Amino acid sequence: MSSQTQVLVEEKSSVRILTLNRPKQLNALCFDMISRLLQLFLAYEEDPSVKLVILKGQGRAFCAGGDVPPVVRDIKQGKWRLGADFFTDEYTLNYVLATNSKPQVSILNGIVMGGGAGLSIHGRFRVATENSVFAMPETELGLFPDVGASYFLSRLPGFFGEYVGLTGARLDGAEMLACGLATHFVPSTRLTALEADLFRISSSDPTFVSTILDAYNQKPDLKQHSAYHRIDVIDRCFSKRTVEEIVSALEREATQEPNDWISTIIGALKKASPASLKIALRSIREGRFQGVGQCLIREYRMVCHAMKGDISKDLVEI
Repeated sequence: MSSQTQVLVEEKSSVRILTLNRPKQLNALCFDMISRLLQLFLAYEEDPSVKLVILKGQGRAFCAGGDVPPVVRDIKQGKWRLGADFFTDEYTLNYVLATNSKPQVSILNGIVMGGGAGLSIHGRFRVATENSVFAMPETELGLFPDVGASYFLSRLPGFFGEYVGLTGARLDGAEMLACGLATHFVPSTRLTALEADLFRISSSDPTFVSTILDAYNQKPDLKQHSAYHRIDVIDRCFSKRTVEEIVSALEREATQEPNDWISTIIGALKKASPASLKIALRSIREGRFQGVGQCLIREYRMVCHAMKGDISKDLVEI
C-alpha cells in the first residue's frame, strides 16, 4: 500500500479528515505513514483555508502504535540508524501536533496504544467512546513509554502516569476521560452526527470546536473495578523513589488487603523488562519538569541507546 492509501484524506470545506487505513495491522504506524502525516500537518499549518483537522482510524483501532518489528529487524542486521530515522520523523510529528495552531480532534473509537497516543494526546481535543482502549505497553516490549509520554503521563493526576507507564495497564473510555487523557466522551452511535457538525467549522478558534464537542459530551460512570477508584493506593505505591520500592509497597498492600487487582499489577511489573521499568520511571519523573520539546529530545537520545543495546538488549530479545 502507498502512503496515500494508508492515510486517507477527505476535504469538507475548511475541515480536513485524515483516516489511518491499515485496519488489518490495527493502523500501526509505518515509516511512510508517519512521513505522510508530517507532510500533511506541516502543510495544513501554513494553509489559511484549513481551520480544523480530524484524525481517526479505520476499523477497530485508532492506532495500535508504531510498526516496531521492521525496526527490530534493522537492529538485528546492524542497521540501528534506520530505526533512528523512523523515530526522528515520529517524534518530529509528535512535536508538530503539540505545537500546531490549528485545532485537532482525534476520534479514539477503539485501540489507542504507544505511537497512537503520540498522534492524539498532543492534540487539543481527544474524543473517547465506549470502544476506547488505551495503553502504553512499552516496558513489556523492552522499550519505554515514548512519543512524548514522559510529558503527558507525568501530567496525569497524582502518580497515575507512573502506574499507566510502568504496568501497561489498559484504560477504557471512562477512565481516559476521568484522568484527562481524553477531553470528551461521546457514544460511538453519535460520532457521525458529531462529525457532521464539526464539518461546518469555519474558524480555527478552538472555542467553536469546544462548543460543538461539549454538546455531545457525556460523563460515563467508572466501572466498579476501575483502577481510578484506587487512586489512593496508586499514589501511595507509585510515588516511591525506585521500582523496587514500588513493588515492595504493592506487596505490602497485597498482604493488608489481598485482591486480584494488586496481584495483576505486581505480575505485570515482574513480567516487564527490569531495565525498561527503571528507565520509564526516571523518564516520567524528569518529564514533570520539562516541556514537550525537551521530553521528545531526551526520549530520542534514550531510544537510540535502546536500539544500540547500550544498556539492555531487551528490545531485540523480548
